[in-house]
Amino acid sequence: MMPFAFLPNLGATELMVVAFVSLLIFGNRLPSVMRSLGKSVTEFKKGVAGIEEDIDTAVTADSSKKTPTPEV
Repeated sequence: MMPFAFLPNLGATELMVVAFVSLLIFGNRLPSVMRSLGKSVTEFKKGVAGIEEDIDTAVTADSSKKTPTPEV
C-alpha cells in the first residue's frame, strides 16, 4: 500500500520545494498559521483524552458494579 499515491517518490528535494512554495504562499502569516495549527492539535488531543477518560470510567464502573456470585 502506498501512503502517498499521488506522490510516489517524495524525497528531500520535493519536500524543500513544498516548503518553499508554502513560504511564498503564506509569507508573514506563516507563524500565525502554525500557531493556530498547534492550538487545534492540542485541542484535538484534549478531546481524545477526554473520550479515553470517559471510556475508562465506564469500564471501571461496569467492573465494580458486578457483585461476586456466592458459591453454592
